[in-house]
Amino acid sequence: MFRFIVSRLLQAIPVLLVVITATFFLVRAAPGGPFSAEKTVAPEVIKALEAQYKLDQPVWQQYLSYLNDLAHGDFGPSFRYPGRSVDELIAGGLPITAELAFYAMLVAIIIGVSAGVLAALKPNTPQDYVPMSAAMIGICMPSFLMGPLLVLIFGIWLEWLPVSGWGDLPGDKILPAITLGSGYAAFLARLSRGGMLEVMSQDYIRTARAKGLPEWVVVLKHGLRGGLIPVIAFLGPAFAGLLSGSFVVETIFQIPGLGRFYVQAAFNRDYTMILGTTVFFATLIVLFNLLSDIIAVWINPKLRHQLREGK
Repeated sequence: MFRFIVSRLLQAIPVLLVVITATFFLVRAAPGGPFSAEKTVAPEVIKALEAQYKLDQPVWQQYLSYLNDLAHGDFGPSFRYPGRSVDELIAGGLPITAELAFYAMLVAIIIGVSAGVLAALKPNTPQDYVPMSAAMIGICMPSFLMGPLLVLIFGIWLEWLPVSGWGDLPGDKILPAITLGSGYAAFLARLSRGGMLEVMSQDYIRTARAKGLPEWVVVLKHGLRGGLIPVIAFLGPAFAGLLSGSFVVETIFQIPGLGRFYVQAAFNRDYTMILGTTVFFATLIVLFNLLSDIIAVWINPKLRHQLREGK
C-alpha cells in the first residue's frame, strides 16, 4: 500500500506542473491585465505597480519566480485586494465552500444511493424506470439552470426558503446544497444501480437467500459492501469536483466562498488569484482521487491481492 501511495503522489507532480504552466501562460495571453481597467491612473503609476508586482519582467522570468514562490508555499499577493495575499483569501473562502460541498455531498449520497439501490432491487420495472429517468434529468440539467428554477419555485412562488445568502439558519443551505448536489446524485444513482445489479447476481447472494435470510439482510449486509465499490471510488473525485465546481452556485446564491473569489479574479485579471485557486483546486482533485483509490483498495480484497502481487 505504501508503494502504491508513493507512486500515485509521484505521478501527480508532472500533472500539477502541467496545470501550473498552462494556467500561467494562458492568463497572460488573455487580453488586458490586472491594471488595465485603471483608466484614471497615470501611466507612471501603472508602471510603478507593474514593477512592484514584477510584471515588467520577461514572462519566462515571472514564471520561474512564481515556481520558486510556490515551492515555498507562497501563492503571492493579490493584485486586486491590496495588502492581502492569495493564501489569506483562500483560507477565508475555503471553509464556506467546503461546508457547501459537504452538504451537497450529503444530498448526493442520500438521494443517489437510495435511488440506485431501489432501482436495482427490481430492474426493468417502474421502480427502476422512475428513479433512473429522474437521474437522467439530473445529469442533463446544469446547475446554472437548476439553481434559478429552485429559487423560482421554493423561494419566490412558495416563499419557503431564502433565495440568497449563507447565514446560520439551516434554510440558507438547502437550495444551494440541492443545486450543487443534484447532478452528482444522478451519477451516484446510476453507479449504485450498476454495482448492485452486478453483485446481486453473484453466487454468494443466491447462497444467502437459500439460507433463508431476510431480503433486507441480504441487501444491506451482503449486497451493499460490493455493490457500492464504484460509488466509493467516485466519491473522492466527486467531492473535489464539488469544491472546485461550486463557483456557479456561489454566484447564483451570493455565497461568499472561494468560488466567488475565483470568478471575480477572472474578471479582474488577478493573475495570482487565478493561479493560486487553480493550483489549489488541482491539488485537491489529486488528493481526493488518491484517497478514494485507497479506500476502494481497502474494502476490496481482490484489489489488495493485486497490489501485493505487484499487478
